[in-house]
Amino acid sequence: MPDDQMTEDHAGLRGARRISRCRSCDGADLSLVLDLGAQPLANALLEKADLAHDEPVFPLEVMICEGCGLLQVSETIPPQVLFGMDYPYYSSFIPALLTHSRAHALALMEERRLGAEDLVVEIASNDGYLLRNFVEAGVPVLGIDPADGPAAAARKVGVETLQDYFGAALAGQLVSEGRRASVMLANNVLAHVENINDFVEGFAVLLAGDGIAEFEFPYVRDLVEQCAFDTIYHEHVFYYSLAALEPLFERHGLHLNDVTRLPIHGGSLRLRVSRLRGKSARLLALQEEERLLGIGGLEYYRRFGARVEKIGADLRTMLGEMRARGRTVAAYGAAAKGATLLNFARLPEGTIDYVVDRNTNKVGKYMPGVRLEIRPVEALLETKPEALLILSWNFADEIVAQQAAYSSQGGTFLCAIPHPRIIPAPA
Repeated sequence: MPDDQMTEDHAGLRGARRISRCRSCDGADLSLVLDLGAQPLANALLEKADLAHDEPVFPLEVMICEGCGLLQVSETIPPQVLFGMDYPYYSSFIPALLTHSRAHALALMEERRLGAEDLVVEIASNDGYLLRNFVEAGVPVLGIDPADGPAAAARKVGVETLQDYFGAALAGQLVSEGRRASVMLANNVLAHVENINDFVEGFAVLLAGDGIAEFEFPYVRDLVEQCAFDTIYHEHVFYYSLAALEPLFERHGLHLNDVTRLPIHGGSLRLRVSRLRGKSARLLALQEEERLLGIGGLEYYRRFGARVEKIGADLRTMLGEMRARGRTVAAYGAAAKGATLLNFARLPEGTIDYVVDRNTNKVGKYMPGVRLEIRPVEALLETKPEALLILSWNFADEIVAQQAAYSSQGGTFLCAIPHPRIIPAPA
């Protein structure tokens, strides 16, 4: 199939196209490992007026490049569609993420002895949730993010933000203006960028000679081991292992130096790269673990696909039995992972009454595909659903703690990942 072949259901719509070669190494040996069906864009929340019209849906398939071991979705959706002016994700609404990011910033400032002569650049800086920690310490920063709302929010908290997409050309422009980065950060964006070689080349251009770049991204090993298939959506183009990343960075003169496994987002890596060669002991150890597990091989991911199908069937059974007994069910977290899960699960209409979310930018809208209304969290105490399916399972502990009043009134917490179950109420 040609690279510019449009998706079968929506030929020509918004420039969506299906790949025939690996986006990283350009290899043609791609194999399908998981098919989640035709799905809407997971972050494309609906207004009430949109309910009268059909939504565009696209195949949500995951393929592996048997040449470099990189897992990736089959469809390319243009970034201006995914990250346009209505992009609803604001990092500052997640307390656990704010705590995590501040600790990272403080550690970098201490280790690298950052001061007024340095420049910290963050790609996909969102609403300034991370960079504002450097601003408070007097360290110059530059955020780069294409989304209107988050970029405006960042400027309001004093974070200089360039509203644009990052790549080699933009990096060259910044260098021509006399800017070089002592530290570059890219958290939860490495998986989103379709033209990954141009993106990484931008780091090679903008990074100072002795500078470092750190990337945080969901670790494909954790995705597989937890069966966290709901983190797969069109916006997440790639699912990375160290094995797949090393040749990508080496291609652009950057080298893997260190790695840290993190619990955030259900399991992530923080990877450090620079122009200098040299690997930490923990990086070498994790690379050896990947080799022994067979990460990057087709069979490793085929077993994962079979487990995903079982989760869908078990969730339908669990919720179906609750509704058959007359129990009401709501859901918590109008996040993209929730859209993937609910659209894949194919629950009968009326199984879930509504979704709640703390993000005021989402309240009053509707989940894509399943079209569930998004209400404020206060609705839980007003309508008292007997069960609450936590869609944002990566923050389940935080959500359960926040909703102690709901629990005290007899509410039951549910979770679908890594398998459908009841979460015990806190003591």
